[in-house]
Order: sequence, then C-alpha cells, then structure tokens
Amino acid sequence: MSKIWNASEYDLSRRRLIPCYDLFYATAADLAGRSLKKVPSPAILDLGAGTGLLSEFVMQKVKSAALYLLDESPDMLAKAQERLAQYDPTIFIQSMTEPLPAIKFDAVVSSVAIHHLPDAEKRDLFGRIYDSLAPGGVFVNAEQILGATEWQQELYEEMHLNGARALGSDEDEIRAAIERMTYDRCATLSDQISWLREIGFQNADSFFHSFRFAVYAGWRES
Repeated sequence: MSKIWNASEYDLSRRRLIPCYDLFYATAADLAGRSLKKVPSPAILDLGAGTGLLSEFVMQKVKSAALYLLDESPDMLAKAQERLAQYDPTIFIQSMTEPLPAIKFDAVVSSVAIHHLPDAEKRDLFGRIYDSLAPGGVFVNAEQILGATEWQQELYEEMHLNGARALGSDEDEIRAAIERMTYDRCATLSDQISWLREIGFQNADSFFHSFRFAVYAGWRES
C-alpha cells in the first residue's frame, strides 16, 4: 500500500476513506491490549506499519512495550517514527514478503496492508507470523476484505464509497481510491480465518465486521 500513497496525505485520507475508522482501529488495539495484559515487557511488530496509525492505538492500550515497525516505504516510516517517538520504535524498511525479523513477538498487528498480497503470499505470511509469535502471542489484522459473492462485493463498494463521501471525500479522492484499489488482492473473511486455523492459530475468528472492513485475530497456543 505504501508505494501508492502520498505519506503527507495518508492520515487524513484514511480517516475519510474508512467510514468505521475509530471502531475498526480501536477493536484491533483492544484485542492486542487484552492479550498483552500479563506480559511484563511485550514485543510488538506492526506489519505494513505505514505512518503508525494502528501502533498509536495499540500503544495507548499497552503503554510500555518494545515496538517494531515494518514497511517498505521510508517516507511512511519517517512519519511513523515522528508520531511514535516517545516509544522509540525499531524500524525495518522491507517488504512483508521478505523474512520477518528474527525476534519472538508477543503481538503481530497489521492494518489495511496484507490485502495487497496474492492469496498464496498471504498464507505464507500467516505461517511466518505464527512462527514468529511467542507462546500465547496474538496476530491481529484490521483488514479490507472481499465480498463472498458478487452481490455482496457490489454492496461493500457502494457502502464504502458513499460512506467516504459522507465523511468529506471529494470526487478526486474517490477516483484516486478506486484507482488504488485496482492493485488490491483481497480475500474473503472466511478464507482468511480458515487459513489461520489450518496453520494452527487458536480461537481464530472475526471480532469486528462492517461491510468491506473487518478485524480478525488468532493466537499461538500457550
């Protein structure tokens, strides 16, 4: 996603273009925060971290953690480093398809990033995430999903763009969003949860769903 976004416009555009923005991010942060309550010094990895929006939500819940941000865009990560300076994040400038940092994480989180990968690469990434988690660790993904049927997908698109217009997106921003979405490789929510379960994630499920936006999570066995 970072390659086709202007870092200086990203934050305001995302708030307009995700109609369920606050609950979407807050749910993901709550899931991570609840899972880390009993971990004294958790390590958290944000995949496709962008400007650090999700990490900011998460750190407001966790307060103290070793925070790692991974993204292929130096411009995005510069914004994230500024936003999250008080947490002194460690930065990795790389693609999600490259090997993940050789660290055991208590939480791996991501927001609206993994859907740019083809399905085979998503599944491969989920497996690598599982391997990178410490026992009891959680993977939380706040994601854009594909409708299970053509009718459902058309509904998702209509509700998404009408919601964005209601929040102040003008037609130039809508056209740019539609163009960016031609690069998307979304998968259905049910497929993604099934992949997590097949890999071995425990209690994998959806915990928030509003049309094309969903938050799902799974845990590595303790």
